[in-house]
Amino acid sequence: MKLTVPILALIVALLLVASQAIYTVDQTKYAIKFQLGEIIEVNDKAGLYFKIPLAHNVRYFDRRNLTLENADVDRVVTSEKTPLEVDFVVLWRIVDVRQYYVAVQGDEEAARRRLSQTVRSNLAEEFNKVTMHEAISTGRDHLVNQTIQKASQDAKLIGVEVVDVRLRRLALPGDVTGPVYARMESERRRVANELRSLGAAEAEKIRADADRQRQVTLADAYRQAQKIKGEGDGKASAIYAQAYGQNPDFYAFYRSLEAYKATFHSRSDLLVLDPSGEFFKYFKQSGSGRGDRAPAK
Repeated sequence: MKLTVPILALIVALLLVASQAIYTVDQTKYAIKFQLGEIIEVNDKAGLYFKIPLAHNVRYFDRRNLTLENADVDRVVTSEKTPLEVDFVVLWRIVDVRQYYVAVQGDEEAARRRLSQTVRSNLAEEFNKVTMHEAISTGRDHLVNQTIQKASQDAKLIGVEVVDVRLRRLALPGDVTGPVYARMESERRRVANELRSLGAAEAEKIRADADRQRQVTLADAYRQAQKIKGEGDGKASAIYAQAYGQNPDFYAFYRSLEAYKATFHSRSDLLVLDPSGEFFKYFKQSGSGRGDRAPAK
């Protein structure tokens, strides 16, 4: 029994020493092994590793993507000298843990400050190259990509990589919103007036063309009508001539009746003529049909 207690104590001591001599590295971490404050080994793969108790110590660093949120809204200026308020988020990660530790002593806040300054200065530089319209719409992606590339070059000096930069807010400052909106409204009004003028000119052109086509159509129709009327009159004259040749007396009598009908159209019509004139030739006949015969007794 007296021997058992020391043996158990020795076993426990050995287990404690063994536990201090072993450390594990997770797949989401980097591990740096130090000896008296000096880096002697970097472990970037998951697994089980050994160290000398009391002589070695280990520090872990996250290898996953980290987020940097801008503390304050930045004010940048476009190529048109238009101020804009910008708020952004940076996605970054450690790619060289040894360089990261040497550059910032493994201090994540120091790395965040360095990245924030780099991204802010590069964003301001890129915004200064584009117009407000390009910054808001067409050139936004190019602006962000250029910022990522330039910021990554500086980030390599501290062993990190800028994965992405996202603009959370991009707006006009309150003190310039009114004048900008007024200028935009004036520009839109100018464009609207120009479009109305173009529309009015086009409408006038269409009306003039329609009037011209109407006049041409009417003239063509009148010409066709006159042509048809002339042909009809010619045919009528030929028929009249043929009828007159067949029975001149009947034709003369018929023409006289048409003349009487046209002359005595209304009771209020008044005509002053010589009763013995040629016009009343058939009024003086007895109805025999010939103008040189005397009335029957």
